[in-house]
Amino acid sequence: MGYLARAAFLMDRVMARFGLEGRAFVALLSSFACAIPGIMATRTLPSAKDRLATMMAAPLMTCSARLPVYVLLIGLLVDPSVKAGPFGAQGLVMFGLYLLGAVSAMLAAWVFKKLGDRHGQPVPFFMELPPYRLPAPRAVLAAMWSSAHAFLRKCSTVIVATSVVLWLLLNLPLHGDAQLRAAGVDTTDSVAVSAYTVDHSYAAGLGRLVAPVFDPLGFDWRINVGVLSAQGARETFVATLGQVAAAEDPEAPDQALQAMTYPDGPRAGEPVFTAPTIAALLVYFVYALQCMATVAVLRRETGTWRWPLIVFTYLTVLAWLMAYLARTVTVVLGG
Repeated sequence: MGYLARAAFLMDRVMARFGLEGRAFVALLSSFACAIPGIMATRTLPSAKDRLATMMAAPLMTCSARLPVYVLLIGLLVDPSVKAGPFGAQGLVMFGLYLLGAVSAMLAAWVFKKLGDRHGQPVPFFMELPPYRLPAPRAVLAAMWSSAHAFLRKCSTVIVATSVVLWLLLNLPLHGDAQLRAAGVDTTDSVAVSAYTVDHSYAAGLGRLVAPVFDPLGFDWRINVGVLSAQGARETFVATLGQVAAAEDPEAPDQALQAMTYPDGPRAGEPVFTAPTIAALLVYFVYALQCMATVAVLRRETGTWRWPLIVFTYLTVLAWLMAYLARTVTVVLGG
């Protein structure tokens, strides 16, 4: 005990360059695990404007929910054998994503602080430094149980429910044998039947409906469905692509994912997961606010829907713009 108070004291000068004080560092540091405790930790900030600016920036910190998405996409983008000196290229890309999120969070906090406090005076930083203490075992167990309980509740509700809904959307409507034969599908080939069902499912229709928004980023309808499902919880993006890949090749879904091509349109037959598309996806997940629990906590902490709507809108627009920039740069560099 006492370490975070001293960390806040040591970081105060660095945070002041972005218009915040040292205690904001603790809130942003907590957001690496999840934005929700980071937003709740802003209660310790004495300035309402500092608190608001920190809450607007907290969702940009790389939370644990992004890791499954990053691991999947980096695995598709970077060969595990590639190294940059003594470091693996995959690890460097992961570090770069963490760094991009942290720098973006600090810049966002600075912008919101400037917009909300153009004529105000900085609040002096006062903080009592408690003595070092070993945490009580009961407190440690309580904190561990609280975190584990929150994760299990999220898995058993949001993620499972979203996965079930996605499965239904990917497998409905049902197609009879006569309809399949009329479409030229071999009804004795389960893989062909499954692929046809997914390509003509409600999910496919939803993905094609939003295609004009995501086409400039190189996303096809399958990625679009994954991005939309991730609004509930980012982890469901991986589950969505897993279900789609398993429908195309249940024996080797990982190979089916890598070999996935655009089914129609001007890019028909071209690979989906090219370097520009993966780069756009990675950057999109760095910035997009894809966690409805975070939106709900923002509503509770601010007492209004105004700020949750502002942060959701600005992060969604920023995610699209930065993803488009990442794709353009990758194409120019010959990716």
